[in-house]
Formats: sequence, C-alpha cells, structure tokens
Amino acid sequence: MAAEYLILGVVFCVTIIGLPVGFQLFKLGELSLTPFGHKVKYNFAAHPILNIIWALFVGFGLMLECLMLAIMLCVTIIGIPFAKQMLKLAGLSLIPFGATIEKC
Repeated sequence: MAAEYLILGVVFCVTIIGLPVGFQLFKLGELSLTPFGHKVKYNFAAHPILNIIWALFVGFGLMLECLMLAIMLCVTIIGIPFAKQMLKLAGLSLIPFGATIEKC
C-alpha cells in the first residue's frame, strides 16, 4: 500500500494544483509503513471543502480498500493488531486534510 500511495503522490505532484493531494498521499504512505506507535488527530474543520472533494473522488476508494484488508486480516488471531492499524489508516484515507500523525 505504501508503494501505491508513493506512486499516486508522485503523479499528483506533477502539477501545481495536485501538490496538496500529493502531500496527503505521502502522509498516508508514511503511516502505512509505520502504523504502530502512531496516533492520528483529526481536524475536519481545518479544510472542510478539500476533505469533501477528497472523500468523493479519492478517499472513498482508499477507505474501502483499507476496510477490505482489515476484514481479511481479522481472519487470524495474529492479524488482528494489523487490522486495527488498517482501520486507523482507513479513517485517515477518508479525511486526510488537517489530520496530523503523532507518536504515542
């Protein structure tokens, strides 16, 4: 998933208009590489219009992908901690603008 976010981020960063979207994809890629020990603080009010546009065009598909992976990881006991991290990533992939990633 991190490679997917990295490639999409580079594609969006090609244009000036796509830079904010590319930076959010890099944030998602960083969290997908190191999900344990990080906490996500959401601030939807910081950029509500960008979050709505993101959710409609990009975020909903990324969230569904994360949810499907979380369901598949819950099949085994070993996968449950990873599924919890995928749920954290699903929330961030739906509303990334204004959200910050903090270490616990």
